[in-house]
Amino acid sequence: MLAGGTAAGQLIVIAASPILTRLYTPEDFGLLAVYTGILGILGVVASLRYQLAIPLPESDKDAASIALLSLLIVVFTTLITTVAVWLIGPEIADLLNTPALEPYLWLVPIGLFLTGTYQVFQYWAIRTQEFSNIARTRLTQSLGMVVTQIAGYALGPIALLLGRGVGQGAGMLALMRSALRHSPKEFEEASSQSIRRNAREHKHFPLVSIWTGLASAGGSNIPPILIAAFLGVGPAGMFALSHRVLSQPMAIIGRAVGDVFYREAAEAHRKGKLGQTVDRVYSSLSVLMLPPAVAVFLVVPEVFVFVFGDEWGEAGEIARWMVPWLFFQLVVTPSTRVFPILGLHGIALRFQLSLLFSTVFSIILGSWVLKDLVLTVILISFLNASIYLCRAIHTYGLVGLKKLRPVLVLIKTAPLALLCNAPLVALLVWYEKIIDTDFINVLFISISLIALITSTILSFNKVKA
Repeated sequence: MLAGGTAAGQLIVIAASPILTRLYTPEDFGLLAVYTGILGILGVVASLRYQLAIPLPESDKDAASIALLSLLIVVFTTLITTVAVWLIGPEIADLLNTPALEPYLWLVPIGLFLTGTYQVFQYWAIRTQEFSNIARTRLTQSLGMVVTQIAGYALGPIALLLGRGVGQGAGMLALMRSALRHSPKEFEEASSQSIRRNAREHKHFPLVSIWTGLASAGGSNIPPILIAAFLGVGPAGMFALSHRVLSQPMAIIGRAVGDVFYREAAEAHRKGKLGQTVDRVYSSLSVLMLPPAVAVFLVVPEVFVFVFGDEWGEAGEIARWMVPWLFFQLVVTPSTRVFPILGLHGIALRFQLSLLFSTVFSIILGSWVLKDLVLTVILISFLNASIYLCRAIHTYGLVGLKKLRPVLVLIKTAPLALLCNAPLVALLVWYEKIIDTDFINVLFISISLIALITSTILSFNKVKA
């Protein structure tokens, strides 16, 4: 249910992108990317991760105390952010090389408050198993954001930023009303003493868990901020659109597979069959996802121009070179959820930090030395892909399998990917002789042939997906 709500919400956002890219410039999207990146990082510390502890206590009163503690911290961090924006807002905008963001920095504290409050009531809904409410709020968030951004385009880039705030507010209010309606007594009876006691009992969340969260959030939110700082807001907008269009569908698949794998891996670990489970999920994802990844690599620049407009041609080239990075992220990440099963939280944090440092290093080197956005993305992609592959190799070693097997799986899958894409390659050779309006027809035929060949080969090899 949660995956369906998330997928539907993201589908709305992606479907609206061709409209938004014709209403707003890459510079406007760059401002949105920087604003979203700031909120993504600050959102990790909004409640110092105490919201993660809400589902844990047996007593609803203790859970309500943690929720109130989290809300108090959200208010405190919002006040600090407000003071920071008031005192050094122009300096922040100059540091990020986005002076156009300065008039809108007042939206950062508002967005932080809405994001932090939503997180608190989301985890309360998880505790009370109100998954349908969470799914509905994710639809509401996406719909509210898109409607605001399209309807308010005459206001300029502020409509993009306001849209995100409207989306968060809509989802937050729905969950808050549900929590207060179903559990008013628990919140009323929470005392300052129980709040302090639960803060001490769950102190590992702000002391330990927050660093993993910051590393993860930094890896996904820092790139557009740094690209804006070094190359400008236009390139940041190009990067943000490319990453959003490609990563969101993959994130849905990866999260769904990862959740199922986590459940099965825990059971397999108890039976001493964890290695088989890890190999099955990695091998299946590699076989299933490498052919479409190659297809996306071949055609995505032309698709971007057709869907989003000529102004976004560079974004299509950026998307092409993101494919290796996002492919390895998709096929490797689910199997690495064995780390918490084996109690190896430190290893997970080190890999997350390595991805963060790799991304930061690539952007700094690409901006200062290469001075080209596409070359910078190529550097990010291949370094991060290498780290994910090393992560897979290390995971195989931990579960008692041959460390080089992830590489061998890819080598064996490569001919399948090439065979599946042979029709597409042949048609692209003739692309110069085909008028632009027929390109989508060519693409549709090619994808259909790829799907037919893939399903046939998979059925013969009896690969379990």
